[in-house]
Amino acid sequence: MALSRSAVLRVLVAVAVVAPLVVVVVVADSPPLQDICVADLRAATAVDGFPCKPAASVVSDDFFSDAIVSAPSTSNPFGVNSTRATVSAFPGLNTLGLSITRTDLAPGGLNPPHSHPRASELVLVLSGEVMVGFTTATNRLFSKVVREKELFVVPRGLQHFQLNVGAGNASFAAMFDSQSPGLVTPTFALFATQPAMPMEVLAKTFLMGEDEVDVIKSKFAGF
Repeated sequence: MALSRSAVLRVLVAVAVVAPLVVVVVVADSPPLQDICVADLRAATAVDGFPCKPAASVVSDDFFSDAIVSAPSTSNPFGVNSTRATVSAFPGLNTLGLSITRTDLAPGGLNPPHSHPRASELVLVLSGEVMVGFTTATNRLFSKVVREKELFVVPRGLQHFQLNVGAGNASFAAMFDSQSPGLVTPTFALFATQPAMPMEVLAKTFLMGEDEVDVIKSKFAGF
């Protein structure tokens, strides 16, 4: 039997109310179920995260980290390096749904296009001038040169990059709404996999010959 007009309206109102709640549930880590749950990194079993260490063994230093104090070396082909304070390096973050990374860039340094499948990213430039950009599913590019104390946000899961466009070194902090945001870099995911990506896939994807693909693969052999 067909629904009455009033019944249809009630269904539409219910969907309108529930839909935003569903979105909120899926866009970030699950909320914690207790005050503290310091990660037990030595636990034999980990299911979608880390189990809590015994409360009696938790100390103040579990909630402290100096992981991003020192600048890492940028002596590599990309002129970039990062130090990460994610849950695996900072156990006090466990179940809190956040983490932070420091990235340093030499002059002209590039943090190559990559994505974080489990987090949005808020970039705070600490020094220098950094072009930050991301692309959408419709291949639209959004980018801007961000300077000291300025912010730029990258939506969850989208490909993005950071390029040092200033005359000197640059650094930025990237804050995530996940304790373990994940990292996918397409160049590595295609040319530096173990076992190797099938040659036919790479050649057809990039519309080039196998010899040309081999040249590109050789550049990523050390990564």
